[in-house]
Amino acid sequence: MSKSLKRVKKALEDAGIEAEIKELGLARTAQQAADVAGCDLDQIAKSMIFKGESSGAAILFLTAGGNQVDTAKASAVAGETLGKADAALIRAQTGFAIGGVAPVGHLNPIRAFLDPRLLDYDTIWAAAGTPHHIFELQSTELPRLTGSQVADFTSQY
Repeated sequence: MSKSLKRVKKALEDAGIEAEIKELGLARTAQQAADVAGCDLDQIAKSMIFKGESSGAAILFLTAGGNQVDTAKASAVAGETLGKADAALIRAQTGFAIGGVAPVGHLNPIRAFLDPRLLDYDTIWAAAGTPHHIFELQSTELPRLTGSQVADFTSQY
């Protein structure tokens, strides 16, 4: 088990959540992850990280699988212009590689915002610290676990 996967598992256990972790295999998209999990596309919580242009900080947007971050809306929510976060910033902030950023288990605290679409479902699935693993949890646990603020920052594909 990778260090990243162990960190996610521990963060969930510390929060009192016993989560099932599934291996994805070759799944590289939210739709492929949904197919493996046997759920709707919007039950996949994508972790999208942007860089605050004035603060230089990484900012996490937890987005339903069928939605994308609208950068104008997200910038308004974050209170600053957002730019692309590079792999080094993402790794330094979260400890995860792009494609496997979990909503929990980050090395450093991160400001987070939550797509309200995720709360339309009883359960959701999110990356478990690697590009090849996901875990299921109650959607209502996500704001508590991540300290995220529910906000409108998306548009549909």
